[in-house]
Amino acid sequence: MIKFLGRRLVYMLISLWVIVTATFFLMRAIPGGPFSGERKLPPAIEASLNSYYGLDQPLFKQYLDYLVSVAKWDFGPSFKYKGQTVNDLISSGFPISFTLGLEAICLALAFGVLFGVIAALKRNKWQDYTAMIIAVVGISVPNFIMAALLQYVLAMKLGMFPVAQWESWGHTVLPAIAVASMPMAFIARLTRSSMLEVLSSDYIRTARAKGLSTPAVTFKHAIRNAIMPVVTYMGPMAASILTGTFVVEKVFGIPGL
Repeated sequence: MIKFLGRRLVYMLISLWVIVTATFFLMRAIPGGPFSGERKLPPAIEASLNSYYGLDQPLFKQYLDYLVSVAKWDFGPSFKYKGQTVNDLISSGFPISFTLGLEAICLALAFGVLFGVIAALKRNKWQDYTAMIIAVVGISVPNFIMAALLQYVLAMKLGMFPVAQWESWGHTVLPAIAVASMPMAFIARLTRSSMLEVLSSDYIRTARAKGLSTPAVTFKHAIRNAIMPVVTYMGPMAASILTGTFVVEKVFGIPGL
């Protein structure tokens, strides 16, 4: 176990190094610089700024300095938000993005498993068709389109929720639904197929032959085994949600990352 964890840690560090290195050199390959804009600076001022931030150093020296800064968790100043560092932006925005992502994960798990179980138990009935239609819509519609639709219908037309911003629990509902829509749909389809496979297994037929009720068979035996593919999917799902909320945040004007 220790060797396995050690290998995974080494792989993780190598992956992070590759990402950091690729990010650095891709940014350097883009034409222009951080001080290039619509209003061109005088050459003397631009040269002074490049010298102050070490941008006139050899590329390899800049790369080493960048690695040292990242290792120290120092990402430098923000050129977009004057007077703030990248660390300040992360410390203020990460809790908001994390809260939104966590709420979306809970919604995706709860309703995804619920819809999947109902669809499997009511196979080829209207409940099954309704749940699968919801799943198809959730998978097909990108989360930023879903965010705009929810914002227009439930907030602007019906007035059930606030339109934007991040001030109370009510402001979190629509963004969380938008972020959770795609993983919820995938979990619903995954749960349905897994439940159908479990419900047709021998031990479920044996449990029913012994006189166990449908709720007992479903909750004590079927769901427990059918949920395993969902547990496997939770890792990639959580990573995807927690790192992919920024577009929805822009739609709702949420001050996250």
